[in-house]
Amino acid sequence: MVQGSSYICSLVQSLRSASFPSKLANYSGYTSRAASNSLRHPSTYRTEDGRILLFRPDQNATRMMHGAERMCMPSPSIQQFVDAVKETVFANKRWIPPPGKGSLYVRPLLVGTGPILGLAPAPEYTFLVYASPVRNYFKEDTAPLNLYIDEEFVRASPGGAGGVKTITNYAPVLKAIARAKDRGFSDVLYLDAVNKKYLEEVSSCNIFIVKGNRISTPAISGTILQGITRKSILEIARDHGYQVEERAIPVDDLGDADEVFCTGTAVGVAPVGSITHRNRRIEFKTESSLVCKELYSTLVGLQTGRIEDKKGWTVEIH
Repeated sequence: MVQGSSYICSLVQSLRSASFPSKLANYSGYTSRAASNSLRHPSTYRTEDGRILLFRPDQNATRMMHGAERMCMPSPSIQQFVDAVKETVFANKRWIPPPGKGSLYVRPLLVGTGPILGLAPAPEYTFLVYASPVRNYFKEDTAPLNLYIDEEFVRASPGGAGGVKTITNYAPVLKAIARAKDRGFSDVLYLDAVNKKYLEEVSSCNIFIVKGNRISTPAISGTILQGITRKSILEIARDHGYQVEERAIPVDDLGDADEVFCTGTAVGVAPVGSITHRNRRIEFKTESSLVCKELYSTLVGLQTGRIEDKKGWTVEIH
C-alpha cells in the first residue's frame, strides 16, 4: 500500500470542515498484480514520451455527484475528486504499465460507513480511491464478443437507479452473466423492463449498432448508464462525419445492422461478433474496415497522447 501524501491529509481535513460533511479516510493507492477482469474509471495511461495522462476525470467526478444525489449521499466536489485521483495515481505511478501494455485501474468509491440499522441514509460516509495495474477486461482480448439476450432477467427498471453508477447496476446481473458464460457467451445484452422489446445495454458497457454511415445507441432514459466512453465515442463519431443518433432501438433492428460494438471504460471499444436471441444467432461484420476500430484508434490516440488533445479531455499528472 502506498500512503497518501501530506497534501492529501490536509485535503481530507479541509473536506471534513467544508462542503463534504462526512468522515473521509486518508486517500491511499492500493496496488496489486495485473488482473483481466477489473473495471476501470477513470483511465490512466503512460505515453510513449513518459507522460502520465488521466482521461476525463472531471466527467467521472460529475457522474459520482449525480449518483450520490440519487442515493442520498454527500459527495466531494469535482475539484476534490480530481485532486484525490491525481494524488493516488502520482503515488502509484511506478505501477502504470508501459505504453500499449495496459493502464492503471483507478477506482474512486463513496460508501456509507456510519452505524445504522434502519432503512435510512447513513450518518457518515467515506470517500476513497484505490488503484491497480490492469490489462483488458474480456478474456478474448480484442476478439469479437458473443452476446446473449436473456429475457428472463432485466438490468434496470424505470424509476430505479439504472442510470447512476452504483452497486445496484451490477448485483442484479451476476446470475444472468454466470448463466450466459456457462453457455459459452461473453456477456448479456439486456432489453427494456417494460416491453422486453428495446435494447438497453450490456452488463458493464453501452451498445452501438452501425448501418451504413449511421451509428445508433439507446437513448439515455433513466435506465441506462451515461458512460464516459459512450459520450466520448459519440463526439468522436460526429467528428469523423458519421450520422449519430440516440434513440429507442428495437431488438429487430439487429437483423439489419452491419456492425455492433460495445463501449466502456473497462472494455474500451469492443466489436460484437454475434448476438443470440430466442435461439437465433445474428452475426455481424468483424473484419476489414470496422467503424468501431476507426473510432477506437482515435480514442486511444487521445488517451495515450499520440493524437493532440484539442478537446481538453486529458489531464497530465506531474
